Amino acid sequence: MKDQSFKFSHAITRKPGQSVTLGLRSVYRGIPDFNTMSMHHASYVLALKTAGVLVLELDPLEDYPDSLFVEDTALCLPEGVILMRPGAESRLGEVDQIAPHLNAFYKDIFSVKGEARIEAGDILATETEILVGRSERTNKFGILELSRLTKDWGYQVREVNTPPDILHFKTDCSLLDGNTILSTPKLARTGCFNGYNLIYTADGEDEAANTIRVNDYVIMPNGFNKTAGRLKDGGYNVIQVENSECAKIDGGMSCLSLRFTPNE
Repeated sequence: MKDQSFKFSHAITRKPGQSVTLGLRSVYRGIPDFNTMSMHHASYVLALKTAGVLVLELDPLEDYPDSLFVEDTALCLPEGVILMRPGAESRLGEVDQIAPHLNAFYKDIFSVKGEARIEAGDILATETEILVGRSERTNKFGILELSRLTKDWGYQVREVNTPPDILHFKTDCSLLDGNTILSTPKLARTGCFNGYNLIYTADGEDEAANTIRVNDYVIMPNGFNKTAGRLKDGGYNVIQVENSECAKIDGGMSCLSLRFTPNE
């Protein structure tokens, strides 16, 4: 599984719709400006292409204001896809909208069932295990379902605690390579990353924790220069992308794409 956690050939994104101003948020930070968000989203797609992936850009879904955050709908692993069951009722229909596009790339696609609620924003897949943070959007049944569905692929699923003031587990962390994680000090203090190499976000820059490692690049939100400097000092190539509008509805770098290498 060496480098499988960040080596990708493809990505799926979805353009924001006008309804994005109605997107869910844990804290009110203002109303996103649609035109500015669209420009930021285009820059994000360009960053993915710069990192060397082919990007499938899907049209907006006006009935689903949060649908540009495609990552929450599916977990893409080298062996196959697990379709999620979002914890927010308004987002459940997004899974049916993304599934046909994943069918074009994967032969093995499974779905969590029953009382399960799980969003991929709470899932961090490393080289050795899958960490899942219990949160308002991910319950114990979702974690059990994920463990069941990935067991035959040889994955070990480990439940970790998401502090109550963090929406998603990956709001405060991201994978930089097989054994290195970028984390806020607050999340790291829970002990969930014991055994991993850690790079901490700088003081006042918690929002920089949600990045994505894509091949030889780390794509991160702009405006967090101290944390960017720490990543560069660690030998990572950094691309900074404006994200002010998505941040108003709790969106970060990982939320905006599904990144994978097809097995079809």
